[in-house]
Amino acid sequence: MKFSIPRLALAAAASAALLAAPAAFAFDADAAKALAKENDCFKCHAVDKTKKGPSYKKVADKYKGKEAEAFEKIRKNITTGPKVKLEDGTEEDHKIINTKDEAQLKNLMQWILAQ
Repeated sequence: MKFSIPRLALAAAASAALLAAPAAFAFDADAAKALAKENDCFKCHAVDKTKKGPSYKKVADKYKGKEAEAFEKIRKNITTGPKVKLEDGTEEDHKIINTKDEAQLKNLMQWILAQ
């Protein structure tokens, strides 16, 4: 017995899956990395290893399933420059991202959380 799924139904299912994908994955990685590089974020952070600050993977893991809290915390850190505890236990002011463009900030935060 041969089982066949009509192509139209398959295309509709694929489209529905893409439309249902969370917005957290709709980001421009190159633009996020460029903004992070322009602002010396990679001086303290790396994608997958701990430096002075936590890796972006560690940040993403910490906030998995808590996106609202993650956006609030990351936004505070990158826009207000609060004191942050570093991996070695010392504290320093977090660097403020040099942009007021909300789309750029959101893109950067989404990229960090996707690591």
